[in-house]
Amino acid sequence: MKDFRDKVVVVTGAGSGIGRELAVKLAQKGAKVAISDVDAAGLATTERLVREAGAQVHTQTLNVTERQAVLDYAETVATHFGGVNAIFNNAGIAHHGEVEHTDFKDIERVIDIDFWGVVNGTKAFLPYLIASGDGHVINVSSLFGLLAEPGQAAYNAAKFAVRGFTEALNQEMIVAKHPVKVTCVHPGGIKTAIARNATTSGEHDQKATAEFFDKYLAHTSAAKAADVILDGVRKGKARVLIGADAKILDLSVRLVASKYQGVGARVTAFALSKAK
Repeated sequence: MKDFRDKVVVVTGAGSGIGRELAVKLAQKGAKVAISDVDAAGLATTERLVREAGAQVHTQTLNVTERQAVLDYAETVATHFGGVNAIFNNAGIAHHGEVEHTDFKDIERVIDIDFWGVVNGTKAFLPYLIASGDGHVINVSSLFGLLAEPGQAAYNAAKFAVRGFTEALNQEMIVAKHPVKVTCVHPGGIKTAIARNATTSGEHDQKATAEFFDKYLAHTSAAKAADVILDGVRKGKARVLIGADAKILDLSVRLVASKYQGVGARVTAFALSKAK
């Protein structure tokens, strides 16, 4: 998909952050945009920005964990626009807390949204993408889909799962010779509200943890992240890394293999001491 003009693209989690930036930039490039989010107010703002960019837009409040609702949504969007070319499965949440102190429900919530939301979106829209003759699946994993981090077990589990699911799907599309490209996105620290909206377990102070992330780890703007993603989609890349942190840490893990875990544990212990 080298040109987004007149393409029908779907963006989940479009109420803020990377999702909003993707929707607006796609609109500016001439795409027809379908946006969804559980945040109705944020979604309304994104809709206004997309319309101001001159694009046709379909807006719907959607919980990506509700499978039948996602299946119905795919049919609605395809009927509204006459087809679908791309799905950006971007919706996601974060949780910070050690396994020892994290309730099952908190782990399940992250897995339901961050992994099953991607599966639901992919499965619901894939038939339409294949039928389009020029389809693309873009699934947002994370830097934490490339390496593990203490306190991020639930998020790691979901994002590693997204990576495995997406890489397998990519190979399946090649084997089946379907006209569908597949891209897995791995953002590093991005300046969005994900840390501020994250839940925590144990003794972690949510506000302090979010402030530490925003100050020391969020180096890339959501607008820049969206630009990198769209460039990767145009080039048909199977993997897109966003930010110097993602690129450096990905290379480091490749070089030292499992030894990174000892280093990561010590770094995180220091970071947590600063966040308290």
